[in-house]
Amino acid sequence: MARLVFGMNQSLDGYVDHDAFGPDAVLFRHFIDQVREQAGSLYGRRLYEVMRYWDEDHPDWSAENREFAEAWRGHHKWVVSRTLKSVGPNATLISENVEDAVRGLKAEIDGEMEVGGPELARSLGDWGLIDEYRIYLHPAVTGGGKPYFAGPRPPLRLVAHERIGGEAIRLTYVPA
Repeated sequence: MARLVFGMNQSLDGYVDHDAFGPDAVLFRHFIDQVREQAGSLYGRRLYEVMRYWDEDHPDWSAENREFAEAWRGHHKWVVSRTLKSVGPNATLISENVEDAVRGLKAEIDGEMEVGGPELARSLGDWGLIDEYRIYLHPAVTGGGKPYFAGPRPPLRLVAHERIGGEAIRLTYVPA
């Protein structure tokens, strides 16, 4: 059975914004290794469109960027969207019966699946499908943007914390 894990970088004031701050080299290495080990990713439309950046090589990429792209391209993605008509390579579109489709994925797939996107995570959390929340807390204050929690914070219990890299702390929570 798959474990659904919602994890994203977050500012001190609770927002996710890949343009305002990002991982240092150590945290980026952590993400490369994590993607390699995952059974796949489950994305909302907006985050999937951001992540499509990794579908094509860019001449200015570092070796680490190429390594992440290779790992990301190598695992399957499921994209939840009512507006997209198609998705890119190694991806499957889920446009109807989202709860049933994700319950089916959880039953069929072994390993950890990343959940990407606060709004998708909120729906999955409301249905009791998120197994773990990972907040990669950064010392940045954005003053606004997309909140990590798209609605009221679900009841959570802290199970682990770890400093990764120079400034980020991973806080791991499970539903209480």
